[in-house]
Amino acid sequence: MTDYIIVGAGLAGLAFAETVLRNQKSVLVFDNDSQHSSQTAAGVYNPVILKRFSQLSDAQQQLDIMQDFYAGVSQRLGTNFNIDMPILRRFASVEEQNNWFLASERSGLAPFLSSELVREKIDGIDSAFDFGLVMQTGYVDTKAFLSAYKAYLKLSDAYAPQSFIYDMLSQEAGYVRYGDITARHIVFCEGFGIKSNPYFNYLPLDGTKGEVIIIKADLDLNVIVKGGVFILPHGNGTFKVGATYNWDDKTEIPSEPARVELIEKLKEIINVDFEVVDQKAGIRPTVKDRKPLIGTHKDHPNLHILNGLGTRGVMLGPTMARLLFDAIENGSEIPFNVNITRFPHNAGYNPDRN
Repeated sequence: MTDYIIVGAGLAGLAFAETVLRNQKSVLVFDNDSQHSSQTAAGVYNPVILKRFSQLSDAQQQLDIMQDFYAGVSQRLGTNFNIDMPILRRFASVEEQNNWFLASERSGLAPFLSSELVREKIDGIDSAFDFGLVMQTGYVDTKAFLSAYKAYLKLSDAYAPQSFIYDMLSQEAGYVRYGDITARHIVFCEGFGIKSNPYFNYLPLDGTKGEVIIIKADLDLNVIVKGGVFILPHGNGTFKVGATYNWDDKTEIPSEPARVELIEKLKEIINVDFEVVDQKAGIRPTVKDRKPLIGTHKDHPNLHILNGLGTRGVMLGPTMARLLFDAIENGSEIPFNVNITRFPHNAGYNPDRN
């Protein structure tokens, strides 16, 4: 018997897998590679909502847990996936400067927002109103992390590269059975794939399509620049630029309107020639209240979910995984604002539910 079956191997699923393994329990991760949001994600993390200069709740705690999480994984796998890198928020007006100064004086934001403007000019970047420095930021190389961690799971026969078939799941007293596999618990981390999950598809997760482009340009950047879009150094003279938000299109096919939108916004920031060399798309698992979905099914105590990480998967994942694991193993209470109990329902298993 394994301790946990995990369905989904994106940032949520692997965050939970790592949490389980750190607690000396066993996992089997199912992955049909149908959702690519985690692979497409830029992996940028920051503790501030830069559009409004507002604070994320529990930001410092999330950052501390995240740093410990990726440091442990990097040490074990011998590769550093977490790259510390400042974010420079490009100001478009004096009003934005003033709003920044006001925000940087708030107690909750002072550790993250420098009160000094960055007046240094960056070749190729238009910055008539200077920059604000965001601290304790960086990015996780999500593609490298996902690939390396799946390879690590394969070495211990803890990875099943196949679709999970819900009709094969049965429940017994105290455990679940899937074919000839028995497990104490199963955790669904399927991202937008939740729409096909007959146990949790009642939850109001509405995927948001996000697209990024990869450009080649003569820019000498060792920081992340954030304006109408972010510009992230991608290596070898290339840069990742994103991202778009589309609530209607649920395909992962890169689109021309998104490409045009990103190029137009990019031209407002940089003044050098560039070439678009790639474009990627994914469906973010976003919830109507913009909070994660974690918890246990009300009728099935061995079925759990970790989903809805939205745009902040690299930062939220380790914290949400820890909360769910502690709730399952130790009976700890999951905060209501991320607990699926905030969306009550009366449905049990219904394979025909839309």
